[in-house]
Amino acid sequence: MSATIIDGKAVAENLLIKLKEEIDARSREGKRNPSLAVILVGSNLASSIYVRNKRLACEKIGVKSIAYDLPSETSEKELIQIIEKLNNDNEVDGILVQSPLPPHINNDVIFETIAPHKDVDGFHPKNIGLLAIRQPKLRSCTPYGVIKLIEATKLSTRGLDALVVGASNHVGRPMGLELLLAGCTTTICHRYTQHLQQKVELADIVIAAVGKPGFIKGNWIKPGAIVIDIGINRLDNGKIVGDVEFDVAKARAGFITPVPGGVGPMTVATLMENTLFAQKLSSK
Repeated sequence: MSATIIDGKAVAENLLIKLKEEIDARSREGKRNPSLAVILVGSNLASSIYVRNKRLACEKIGVKSIAYDLPSETSEKELIQIIEKLNNDNEVDGILVQSPLPPHINNDVIFETIAPHKDVDGFHPKNIGLLAIRQPKLRSCTPYGVIKLIEATKLSTRGLDALVVGASNHVGRPMGLELLLAGCTTTICHRYTQHLQQKVELADIVIAAVGKPGFIKGNWIKPGAIVIDIGINRLDNGKIVGDVEFDVAKARAGFITPVPGGVGPMTVATLMENTLFAQKLSSK
């Protein structure tokens, strides 16, 4: 048995094509194209790459990208002032602040400063809360992208046992809420979880989001399970790998995402979808 590879690049490309078609159609009706302000503080290499990919996606589908590349010494107060200005700008539909931020800036304060209806990353407590009560609007990009990858398998998720390994505020926790919304019986594991192997062995869906290479052993995977690997880890030899032992897991799973080329492209595509949705929200 060998798992079917879930091609995140292909799923993301299909979504981007549909978004471009809709944006073009709206433009022909006289509506302006959506706009996204992307704020990068400092020169973190990984963050710079992520931001570049997001700006390229904007260009590809017709979203206006507004760049704010700020020095690392930018103060929290200065960043808040920029966000508040963007909050009040009717020509800006979405605001994204690339994380991680420099240590002197409080991430939570910054994310809560962004107006909920422009929070295209889906990090604002209001948007997480709306997801929790099954009334989602702007949804966290990575978890929402994962749901789209699972949907690409054409399998029904209702009643499946889903396991999320990792409980971060921006990935693991909203991922659990997304899976509940999809009808799964959901368990979230964290640093205090006991008997992790046994839990993985019983799961129909395994979502790995811990940031540790090979943390989920391939022989733990239940035969036929769906395995989604959110982890992105660079080894000493420069190779990029996920949190799951891919080669071993591939021989047991029914479906599996590669790293790279799995979840990453979907995060960017879902961000574009959120930006268009945010524009629709503002026009209501």
